[in-house]
Amino acid sequence: MEISPIEDLKIIPDIVQPYPDPSVGREGVIVIDNGSFNCRAGWMLKEKPALVFRNILAKPRKDRNKKDIEVATVPVTQIGNDIVNIEALRLQLRTQFDRNVVTHYNVQEQIFDYIFTKLGINSENSVPHKVMITECLFNPNYCRSLMSELLFECYDIPGLSYGVDSLLSFHSNQRGKSGLIIATGYHTTHVVPVLNGRMVVENIRRINIGGSHMIAFLHRCLQLKYTFHLNAITLSRSEVLLHKYGEFAYDYIEALQNWACLTYYDQNVKKIQLPYNQTTAAPALTTEQKFEKKKELSKRLAEINARRREERLAQDEELLMQLQQLEESAEDGEDIRDGLVEHSIKDVGELKRMIATVNARIEKARQKMNAPCAGGSQSQLQSDSDKLLQPPPNMSVVEWVEETRRKRDAIIEKRQARRQRKQDLAKRRTAAAQERMRIISHLARKEKGSDDFGMRDEDWDVYKQISREEDSDNENESERLVEYDIILKQYDSTYEDPLLTMSGNAAELYQLHVGVERIRAPEILFQPSIIGSYEAGLAETIDFVLKLFPAEQRGCLVNNIFLTGGCAKIRGLKDRLSREMREMLPFESRFEIEVAREPVLDAWNGASKFCLTETFRQSLITRPMYEECGGEYLKEHVHGNVYFPTPKDCGDQLTG
Repeated sequence: MEISPIEDLKIIPDIVQPYPDPSVGREGVIVIDNGSFNCRAGWMLKEKPALVFRNILAKPRKDRNKKDIEVATVPVTQIGNDIVNIEALRLQLRTQFDRNVVTHYNVQEQIFDYIFTKLGINSENSVPHKVMITECLFNPNYCRSLMSELLFECYDIPGLSYGVDSLLSFHSNQRGKSGLIIATGYHTTHVVPVLNGRMVVENIRRINIGGSHMIAFLHRCLQLKYTFHLNAITLSRSEVLLHKYGEFAYDYIEALQNWACLTYYDQNVKKIQLPYNQTTAAPALTTEQKFEKKKELSKRLAEINARRREERLAQDEELLMQLQQLEESAEDGEDIRDGLVEHSIKDVGELKRMIATVNARIEKARQKMNAPCAGGSQSQLQSDSDKLLQPPPNMSVVEWVEETRRKRDAIIEKRQARRQRKQDLAKRRTAAAQERMRIISHLARKEKGSDDFGMRDEDWDVYKQISREEDSDNENESERLVEYDIILKQYDSTYEDPLLTMSGNAAELYQLHVGVERIRAPEILFQPSIIGSYEAGLAETIDFVLKLFPAEQRGCLVNNIFLTGGCAKIRGLKDRLSREMREMLPFESRFEIEVAREPVLDAWNGASKFCLTETFRQSLITRPMYEECGGEYLKEHVHGNVYFPTPKDCGDQLTG
């Protein structure tokens, strides 16, 4: 399975464009697609916008640690592509939108400053260019009034025209005069029926689900799945993962069943490698240097084990002296109950058994220390190290390596079994612990004649003291493991260094397996209930809108279904919608679904083309018209909203 590195958003700061642009001149129209996610701005007649940036503003907070005597400085405001690291300023981000409606015009003013500055406009106190700007469907008159006031009063533009992004994208793709537009946005999704070149206003429906909800849901799913990587799984990375790996399932229930199959999961899961601090590899060593390093490691380990034996021997000798003193005091008839409790000993009989055990342990340790290999000279250690890398005379190298690997595996299995048994004994309900309690209870019945040992909590405390593991040959096992590792590294080419294996495991710990989340996050567009929304999904909304039309008009709409907006770029949307349409339409009904050529840029391209038409010149709101009709006034055209004048209040109607 291929492992892909995590991709972060690569943001390149915008440069100031030359002004005036020779290909446009001073009469050019500024085209602004004011989207709730990205803003696209540039000159008409261009193939693509000059500026594409996130429609957000970041104003870092003032440092409270600074002294009051210092001169107060205004925080530097960062806009769009000037915000190189969005995640670092996530809490300071601001937007002019509430869902898809502009409501914060102080932020919008700074966004306009950024646009006009980057376009190179250097005229004094005004912007001497007409502006074509997009707005949301059914933009409230009050919001449009504030936008017009901002552009006319603050920037003194000569003319202004409004358009709807989805209708402009429909125009850019030349989809005809009738059709059904599915506009998927960052915060909302609209189903817009168009008949004879005009949208049917009363039958338009909106779903409050968009790309931001998919990103947030994917972000939450991955954080719940990988709680250890909460900080590494950011919204920006979730956005990249959604657009790169997300897809709409053709049949969601069947897809969930497929993902439950291990084979399908292994074939389709996407493994993403998160960044982590990898230990720096050691410089390459020659064969002689490696051999000397291994011998030095073996000698150092032997010295450490010898020092530990000496420390344990001294402790055992001190313990033996204390136990022997207790035994002598008992023989003299003195009360030794406090001494027995201090050493967790029950009676004199157990005291004698413990003295014998400690004495045997001391004798065994002394024998190991007096052995020639343990206490020999430096030359003896060197000789042993040389003999270590030589196979026995009666064995071949292959047999010797195989035997060494078998011995090493046996020690590792023995260690794992001992560790597992120790863990089982520490738990009260395990089979090993209950078996030990049964044996102790049997012994207790013999001594006390009772049958209730092990039923009380204090009996469990006694059991834990008795279950202490005796000293084992762990130090000898460690020495042998080091020897076997040295032999296998030298003679076995297939042997994997444990350190390298640990490094590989560390990399696996920092991997994200994006599996069923690939289809679960986009699915909320069709099933908003997944994230707790009570709205209808896209398929139900389309069905509801189609039933508002008679049969002959319904056929005109389904024969030209047009998908646009950022979510239309996610794989599988067309196929999924085709399946949903076959289920909701009568048998053998014909329909056609097309995706915009450039779902993200087509709104700007459509607005740019619209600026060349006579309809655009007729739809312009000039400064005198703005002063006469007010900021909410809108000249209607086929690519814009319908104008509904704000009703006058009852007092004005009575006085009139």
